Amino acid sequence: MEAMQYLSESPDSINSSSNDQPVSNRNLNRSQRIAEKEKRKNEAEDPFVAAVKYFSDVEAGTPVMGNDVFEGNLVVVEKVAYAEGLPPDAISVMLEFAMSLRMGTSLCPRVLKCLIPATVVPQDAVVRAVAWLGVSKIPISTQVLFIKWVLTVFDMIDAKDQLRAIYGFIFSFVTEENLCPFICHLLYLLTTKQNVRVFRIRKLLDLQDRLGKQPFLLHLLSLYKVFCPELVTLSVPSRMKRGFRNHNSPWKSALAFVQKKNSAAIAPSAGVTLTIKDQSNRRKRKHCHLELPVLTCALNKESQAELSSNRKLVPLAHLRSFAELLENMHRIELPAQMGSLLSTSVALHYLDCVQEESALLRLNFWLGYTLREEFLFCRDGGATQNSDEALQFLNRLLCAHQFLQEGFSSSEGFLYKFLTVWDGCLMRPQILGLLSNIPVVPSYKMGQLLLEPLKQLYFTSSPFFKCGLLECLNGMLRNWLTWHSVYALEDNMDISISSHTSIYMTLSGLKDSVSQLVQFVDHLAVVGLQLESCHSLLLNFILDFYETVCDMFLKYGLPLVVLPSPGVFYPALLATDPVSVDRLAYIMHRYKVNLAFAKSQLKITEAFRISRQTFSDFNHYVVDMVNFLWNAKAFQSGVNVQLDEGILQRSKVPECSTSFDLVYHPAFMSYAIDFHHKCWPERKELDLSSIKHVKPWSWYVEYLFSQGYDGLELFKRTNINRWQPVKGDKEDSGTMQL
Repeated sequence: MEAMQYLSESPDSINSSSNDQPVSNRNLNRSQRIAEKEKRKNEAEDPFVAAVKYFSDVEAGTPVMGNDVFEGNLVVVEKVAYAEGLPPDAISVMLEFAMSLRMGTSLCPRVLKCLIPATVVPQDAVVRAVAWLGVSKIPISTQVLFIKWVLTVFDMIDAKDQLRAIYGFIFSFVTEENLCPFICHLLYLLTTKQNVRVFRIRKLLDLQDRLGKQPFLLHLLSLYKVFCPELVTLSVPSRMKRGFRNHNSPWKSALAFVQKKNSAAIAPSAGVTLTIKDQSNRRKRKHCHLELPVLTCALNKESQAELSSNRKLVPLAHLRSFAELLENMHRIELPAQMGSLLSTSVALHYLDCVQEESALLRLNFWLGYTLREEFLFCRDGGATQNSDEALQFLNRLLCAHQFLQEGFSSSEGFLYKFLTVWDGCLMRPQILGLLSNIPVVPSYKMGQLLLEPLKQLYFTSSPFFKCGLLECLNGMLRNWLTWHSVYALEDNMDISISSHTSIYMTLSGLKDSVSQLVQFVDHLAVVGLQLESCHSLLLNFILDFYETVCDMFLKYGLPLVVLPSPGVFYPALLATDPVSVDRLAYIMHRYKVNLAFAKSQLKITEAFRISRQTFSDFNHYVVDMVNFLWNAKAFQSGVNVQLDEGILQRSKVPECSTSFDLVYHPAFMSYAIDFHHKCWPERKELDLSSIKHVKPWSWYVEYLFSQGYDGLELFKRTNINRWQPVKGDKEDSGTMQL
């Protein structure tokens, strides 16, 4: 039936449907022709497209002198490059034109200087240009300029797999003395474990014998040693000079301008920080590019898919949680820009868990360069002080330190240099925070690197800076003690400087460093209290420090006991605020517990000893504290602190010997008055001496303990066995258990 119906349709309808299809095809073809014609018209009208086409089609041997067409086209390309940047296809054409020397060698530097990418640089173009190094007779100066350009735009190259495939070809240029520093830098960025070979190590060692221990050779060898320590027997210095110089390339300011104008999220090179220089002072630096790079993949999408299928790599930028990181821990692909590892917690987890030294080397290189160039060599103090970008950068770095619970070696080296020129005000919280995370400093280096610059700042600063510095040094001491308790090796009692290095310090060396730090802070505390008239806030920060010091043995396992000097103990004992006196009592209680434990350990092992002088000084402090607060015998004969009678008379303090017990002490007199009113509300006259009777005294002491002064309670419990109050002029002082 359906066939019959179809056959019964009119011929007109069939003809109309058959005619509609050619009409639609003709309309489609016509629209395509119009679009192509419009495109050709636009290209003909666009001088930049015509200029790029000219350099793509120009024949070898075309003369330069008097060639107005060439000059006009190159000017057009330069204008677009410096204003908007060149697209990837234009980069490929211009780079091929320059490196192939179609119109001679004189034009090559000019063309290279205008290669300002707008977005990315095609990897194929870079590989072809590298190949031209071995074919064309390019002058050495031009070859150096080309390698500088590659280093500048390294993180803008859309993939690195083909560049790594020609690693051996690039390495062959390392023997050229003028190219060697730049080739080593490029190899440093491209090196993987598969690239480390014995013949390459021998070649670098031969170059080192010929050129000397150059930093760029040492850095490349250090990376080789990380990947294959069994092949590199050279001892690499733990602190090396900057390996790769800051090449003042002609693309920096132009790249910064183009990126800012196009709002392109392209990170600067790992070895080159892009900054716009002030023309009025070409040596002045500003914080223009301290933003952390975005965590991106090192390869483009096509290369990612190919490598992922062959090697099953997972880009770190694709991981969003710690669980995903654990699942792909052994097949992580690191980003091209190692500075981006500081921007996410997942990347910091990777650094902490895997501890891949090659990644840390690259990160430390980038970080050290950025800190030196943007802070150490910056001469514009006002711009630095008001730079929100600099503050955000240092805050992010500080967060990374706190996350990892240790600092980076590059920031440590920067701080040692920065302290010599620091005024104590510039970004103070961030600098002090970074300073507290530096690893253990050997005692023979500590004075020059750390203590002398801090001493000069401390003695010429305000009380608030003194408090901040003491808090910083307290944090530094806690970190050192924590590292000892975590990384101490049971067999030889050595401590690892940090979890990211194989450098070890003996236990005696650690004790020397900690002891020197404590003595230095003690000296600062004594002089600071004298300069600031026993400032209460400063005294509290000093007591914070000694709360850490008094528990070094029991809490952190370091067999070392260092007591505060009299210049710290007695100002705290005679302080006008009760909190300081209570904290001092708690500190002395903890010293008693630590010394008692140390004395018990001496009977078991003789591996360490606490000096007799330490026990003697502690006993003197405890006797004085009891005589002052409980026995009302301050400044009397038999007490360790004695003052001339004339000085006591000039103070116009009546009965000085009884003016510093728990009743008349300036810190507790308000509590004594309040207790007196509560105990004898009917009395109109104030008679504080009545508190010193046996029962009121015990009530008063319990009253003080109920106010939250636990330090006094612990001190009494561990140091005083029985006490009877002083009655009149009798010398019933009770007994003490020390």
